[in-house]
Amino acid sequence: MPTPSPQLRSRRGDGSKKSNVAVDDGDGAPSLLRDDDDDDAPELTASQAGRRSRNRIRRGSYTWACGAIVPLLVLAIALLFRSAPYPYWQNYISKLRDGIRNGFGSKYSLNVADCPGYTLDSLTENQLGNGFTAQLNLAGPPCNAFGKDILNLTLQVTYETSSRLHVNIFDTSAEQFTLPSGYFDLPKLGEPTSPIDADLQFDYGASPFSFWITRRSDPDSVPIFDTRLTSLPPTPIPPFLRSGRDPSLAFNGFPLVFEDRYLQLTSALPLDPNIYGLGEVVASSGFRRDVQNGTVQTIWSRDAPDPLDENIYGSHPIYLEHRLVPSTGSFKSHGVFLSSAAGSDIILATPPSSNQSLIQYRLIGGTLDLYFFSGPDPKSVIEQYGQVVGLPTRPPNWGLGFHLCRWGYASLLETKQQVDAMRAANIPLEVMWNDLELYHDFRDFTVDPVTFPANEMRAFIRNLNANGQHYIPILHGSAALLANVTDVYDPYTRGSELDVFIRNPDHSTFVGKVWPGYTVFPDWFAPNVEVWWKEALRNWSSLGVEFSGLWLDMNEPSSFCDGHCPPTVDRSQAIILPGEPGNLVTAYPEGYDAAISGPSGNISVHGILTYGAGVQSLVNNANQDDNALFAKYMTAGSEPPYAIHNAIGDLSARTVVTNARHYGGHVELDVHNLFGHLMSRATNLAVRELRPGKRPFLISRSTFAGSGRWTGHWLGDNWSTWSYLYHSIQGVLQFQLFQIPMVGADACGFVDNTDEELCNRWMQLAAFTPFFRNHNIRGAIPQEPYRWDSVANASRTAIAVRYALLPYWYTLFANASTYGTPPIRALFFEFPQEEELLPIDRQFMVGGDILVTPVLTPNVSSVSGFLPGRGQVIWRDWYTHEVVSGAPTGGNMVDFDAPLGHIPVHVRSGAALLLHSQPGYTTRASAAMPYALLISLSSDGHAYGTALIDDGETLVTNDGEDGHTGAATHQRTLLFNVRGRSLEIRGEGTFAVIQPLGVITVLGVDPRPRRVRINGVKVPYQKWDYTPVVQRLVISGLTIDLNERSAVTWD
Repeated sequence: MPTPSPQLRSRRGDGSKKSNVAVDDGDGAPSLLRDDDDDDAPELTASQAGRRSRNRIRRGSYTWACGAIVPLLVLAIALLFRSAPYPYWQNYISKLRDGIRNGFGSKYSLNVADCPGYTLDSLTENQLGNGFTAQLNLAGPPCNAFGKDILNLTLQVTYETSSRLHVNIFDTSAEQFTLPSGYFDLPKLGEPTSPIDADLQFDYGASPFSFWITRRSDPDSVPIFDTRLTSLPPTPIPPFLRSGRDPSLAFNGFPLVFEDRYLQLTSALPLDPNIYGLGEVVASSGFRRDVQNGTVQTIWSRDAPDPLDENIYGSHPIYLEHRLVPSTGSFKSHGVFLSSAAGSDIILATPPSSNQSLIQYRLIGGTLDLYFFSGPDPKSVIEQYGQVVGLPTRPPNWGLGFHLCRWGYASLLETKQQVDAMRAANIPLEVMWNDLELYHDFRDFTVDPVTFPANEMRAFIRNLNANGQHYIPILHGSAALLANVTDVYDPYTRGSELDVFIRNPDHSTFVGKVWPGYTVFPDWFAPNVEVWWKEALRNWSSLGVEFSGLWLDMNEPSSFCDGHCPPTVDRSQAIILPGEPGNLVTAYPEGYDAAISGPSGNISVHGILTYGAGVQSLVNNANQDDNALFAKYMTAGSEPPYAIHNAIGDLSARTVVTNARHYGGHVELDVHNLFGHLMSRATNLAVRELRPGKRPFLISRSTFAGSGRWTGHWLGDNWSTWSYLYHSIQGVLQFQLFQIPMVGADACGFVDNTDEELCNRWMQLAAFTPFFRNHNIRGAIPQEPYRWDSVANASRTAIAVRYALLPYWYTLFANASTYGTPPIRALFFEFPQEEELLPIDRQFMVGGDILVTPVLTPNVSSVSGFLPGRGQVIWRDWYTHEVVSGAPTGGNMVDFDAPLGHIPVHVRSGAALLLHSQPGYTTRASAAMPYALLISLSSDGHAYGTALIDDGETLVTNDGEDGHTGAATHQRTLLFNVRGRSLEIRGEGTFAVIQPLGVITVLGVDPRPRRVRINGVKVPYQKWDYTPVVQRLVISGLTIDLNERSAVTWD
């Protein structure tokens, strides 16, 4: 047997003494253990040895009792709480009853207490010397808890980079589903990394197999991931999460379980750790996940209007932990990514009376393919994750403008009226969108011949383009089924010819129900599906819908049937749309009572403030049922024995049935979470061919790990409430971690009616998020920003700031596509050593230099927030340039004036920001104006900044198929560096910058300069001005060529 590498430390899981020789673990299979005097166990006295022996006997008896009795106790608890309002709980009851009928042990025990775990029986170092492969064998009789135990596993450990460790546990026979290599690229590896050069260190125990990961730089610290039973709380632990009413959330044991339909892995965590990520979710706890009270994050893509604490559209099993290192008193970040498409529960919990917390993965398929990132700061973790899943696409510059949409623009005429009204109100509009009304009979790739005539659509879109504006229509992941033999719908007919639709187990086409009625769904694994999709898009564009980008909706995928729609069901349109009798939109934001104040949503009526005029509850209604859209036709799917906590219950509910078949032998149960991702990929590749050389701009509702390579995301069907204004921040921050930075919420809210004050504040906040769109539901009151004067004024102000910052925004996204650096940042991303910032998600930063403190509550004229830096950073007001003082200790918050129409924005000292000097109506008009440079000096007189400039639309293509890192297109990177009252401007690259630098503003200049020089030439007094109260030097009337090196001095 090969000797393990000396850098790969092996320890017994029970902490027993090490030796240099192979040790028998009790089943005749030797383990190789290395001597490590520091870990030697103390000698046992005779009495201690006796107690240990008796404890072993007790534990053995107890384990047997748990295996026999616990399932019956759990069933009793389940029956006691059978009225609990959890659909997944009802699934669990059903499965328990099935287990009783089939006999525990004869089918599935539904209990992991008897699962034996695995032993490590061989180990071979790989040829590159950067890891090893080992065999894991089931350590005892199969327990078959929720599936069939897999007897033989393979463990691969690879030190891929100095900051990334890959631990992959998979079935040796390779029958379990893994992400297909043709659609998901493995991360690129450079020179092999020696384990001694890696920051993360993998250690293991052989029997039972367990592993733990530590930092080489902090060898005495608690492991960042630790699966040893001795590190975890004793079991069984009765259910305590969700008020203890869900028996499936008991912890009956922590063995490694690897079955065909159930995998379990548990790691110890410090008590109440700082965990971020795992989603997609609207978490009631905010951006920081609630580990103290417990969190169940289900990974199963689902169409649901943004309920709290439930699984929704996307699947992202990645988390970042920010942990205090006791030995140094400083914080470090690390990340853990499970590369799996399997439906799963990821449980964060702190057992009662425990001094530690834990994370447990429960998967219903796939493998345990884990990546660990060493950070050591939050931004580095996010960047390291991007190197694995792929870096995000670089958006075209116009994608950063303001977008307008609503479900309810009934005609092209009404759509044009919005464009004209926005222009008349002088509120910048970059992109106009259309929802379902565009279609003929709700069918994708069509236009309504009466309300949206094709030729008039073409003329309308071309007129938008001529004015520097753009057009985006909606697109769904389904195709309408033909209604009868005379029906004509080419996307269905052509798709049938090319065999691109998902099928049932009997090979018939799977039929669901979406907006046009009965529909079929693309199988994104089918050989011809991308050809079919591209043809449909080309035909649609040729028809007249000459889109600039596309909106991908309903791609979880969503269906209005539960599973397969039976052919006997009436296929007429039975959906009651919002705004129609039986589905009227009557709700308003918290504090607004339409019965008293009327339906206008105005901030005041007849001079009386509408907020608080009634007694309407301040609790939002975001968890109300939306069954009005859905028929209840359930067809048997392939429900696994373990019921993950899909909030709607059965996994086939409102989506494709789980036993549906895909090309390549895949079943829907394994690939469900990939639908939106693969649709985005296919669409991105198609748009590249249809718009050669141009960057695709896509916004998708459903996403998966790595979707940022292909698309952006909007936060789905949010609610028009103040609480969801706040929740939008955590959503944007989540997707920075998920490497999908082009993200935003529907400004003013989508579901239900908004009101004037909420819309005012939301338009201001949304102007500082990457994707900026106002969109609302059919039947609600109009909420375009010109509808209320106060909202129009607030929008003009906020958009002017956004458009001035466009060069800064664009540079942030260039860095995201090149390095994976997040454009939007939680405060602790930038100030990772300031513990008081760890829970803060009511403020955020745009890049590292702009602090945003939005108003998130009604009827106030001020807002409190932190000024990070603990007195070491100078913060200046964006609007006035005045210095704002914060608490030096960092323990107190600062009050900012925030009257209606004003959002506090502050600039960090040490920043040098390239701006548009005169923001225009469009991004193109803004870019046609000279540049401006805003410099905010640090206390020692330094500042630094960069800006990337290119043509804003040419596809970045030097990284293979996805081509999102680096740039083959021409670009120029500008560097601004201030030291000793001197500004140096220099650039790198081949792109020729047309517009000159016209204005330079320097904040923090003291005392007043006597003279100003540019490239040694004195600037006339008439061209510069100094304001002592804010220490501001403004040099104007300049024509500095940004293609040349320049120096500006003041003394």
